[in-house]
Amino acid sequence: MRRKAVILLSGGIDSSTTLFIARDLGFELYALTIQYGQRHLLELESATKVAKQAGVAEHKTIEVDLRSFGGSALTGEVDVPKKSGTLRTEGDIPVTYVPARNTVFLSLALSWAEALQARHIFIGANVIDYSGYPDCRPEFIKSFEKLANVATKAGVEGYRFSIQAPLIEKSKSEIIKLGKALGLDFSLTHSCYDPEKDGKACGICASCLIRLKGFEEAGFVDPISYMESKEGF
Repeated sequence: MRRKAVILLSGGIDSSTTLFIARDLGFELYALTIQYGQRHLLELESATKVAKQAGVAEHKTIEVDLRSFGGSALTGEVDVPKKSGTLRTEGDIPVTYVPARNTVFLSLALSWAEALQARHIFIGANVIDYSGYPDCRPEFIKSFEKLANVATKAGVEGYRFSIQAPLIEKSKSEIIKLGKALGLDFSLTHSCYDPEKDGKACGICASCLIRLKGFEEAGFVDPISYMESKEGF
């Protein structure tokens, strides 16, 4: 019987590559996508397409209204920064940080994993190109794994959970190369924080710039459409 794994899937490069890593490892795949009030809802369509390509056993999309709390340019009325001049400012947490988002997401994934009797949860967190988000660091992943094993019936009965972030220390170009090698169709993915109504990526938000830089360094052409692009990353 194949081992089951729950994979958090946003439809972006990192989570989609993580899904294909789990597939390559032989897991039976259960993809979980969260509609949390983000302005970039196109990623939900991308997640559905990527899940289908991967051949998941089940794909759930659930709603959690983080927009009602605000506190982020992704869920509130604050504008998404464009052409900031840098992809990341050391020591600063950008306005696109969503308060406790990965804690909420992993908690939901943990609940489903326990119900499925799955012991493995995958998340596409990345500490290299992560824009300064505190819940993308290795110490966060380790701490949540400890929590999972004291906060659940399965954990206290000895059926330990493993929280896996296989991309945590990879650059975006390395992630893209890995996704390519695993057969991921990147034209299905979506990364833009503030896409146009027609679905085109803006090309100038931090997420677009990180994506474009990654494809350039990996030596591949990004297959999605952009309104604008920035040269000289």
